[in-house]
Amino acid sequence: MNEQHRATIRPVPEGVQRPLWSVIIPTYNCANYLRETLASVLAQDPGPEVMQIEVVDDCSTADDPAAVVAELGKGRVSFYQQPENVGYIRNYETCLQRSRGRWIHILHGDDCVREGFYRQMQQAFENNSELGAAFCRTIKMDEFSRWQEIEPLLEPESGILRNWLERIAVRQLISTVSIVVAREVYEKLGGFDRRFSCWAEDWEMWVRIAANYPVWYEAQPLAIRRRHSVSLSGDSRRTGKNMQDVRKAISIVQQYIPDRTARKLSRTASKNYGIHALSTARKYANSGDIVAALNQIREALRCSLSLTVVLSSFKLMVYLVYVAIALSLQRPAPNPPSQSL
Repeated sequence: MNEQHRATIRPVPEGVQRPLWSVIIPTYNCANYLRETLASVLAQDPGPEVMQIEVVDDCSTADDPAAVVAELGKGRVSFYQQPENVGYIRNYETCLQRSRGRWIHILHGDDCVREGFYRQMQQAFENNSELGAAFCRTIKMDEFSRWQEIEPLLEPESGILRNWLERIAVRQLISTVSIVVAREVYEKLGGFDRRFSCWAEDWEMWVRIAANYPVWYEAQPLAIRRRHSVSLSGDSRRTGKNMQDVRKAISIVQQYIPDRTARKLSRTASKNYGIHALSTARKYANSGDIVAALNQIREALRCSLSLTVVLSSFKLMVYLVYVAIALSLQRPAPNPPSQSL
């Protein structure tokens, strides 16, 4: 199970007062969005006896999250800052280790929750003691907090998901902002896998949980995820590193799936993400970024050599030739070489 790649999350010591909730907010250079994040939580605050609220900052260099916490939290929100930048997965580990509640919500410092999120999640856990996690539909917004789209329904009604492992093992279907996990689950399964550099550590975790626990789905869209034009994932997409992490995840999660279906689901996941990479490549091609498009095509073919992926890659390569020609025609002609006298 590669436990050496995961932090051990120890149980809360005996005698420590434990709230029901730990809302832990990891941040790094996002203080301008943190106000909105904190406001969305504090609007639903049931009090410190019920909910721990803490910001865990990965040694931000571009802003002052402590000032935002002091301004909005007014003593209600705790603040911890890493002494040096440790990277986002290690920062997640700190979030989990500092949590004291029965249920943990890792809420990125630029995302938000809507009214009713904690109430609905709590109801799911209290009515179904066997749950390992619960998540809801997610709304996607842009950098200016404008809603862009709402994720489609996975089920028409809220409830425990059937055959969830087979579904989550072939593609990522959960946004981190939308999911709450019982602390005892992290205590049993460990933290996020450190082998990932930029992508897929969350998907691997959700598959790991699905392999061991029932998971609840809340059909109401109660979480809001912010999408940025410039972000870590954006940089990783351009280089293709995101798909390298995805291929790593596919290999890891295959271990969690029963042998009778593991190979089939792994092939399906590889094809799904090959198609995903080509979709990303097409967007780069349309924007004229040929290098990024080629990187995604390369990773698509490394993911899957299915007929769909191979043919689509060929068509996209032909399209890239036309894009390259069009771009070259738009450039000013180079200066003619100087002639020696």
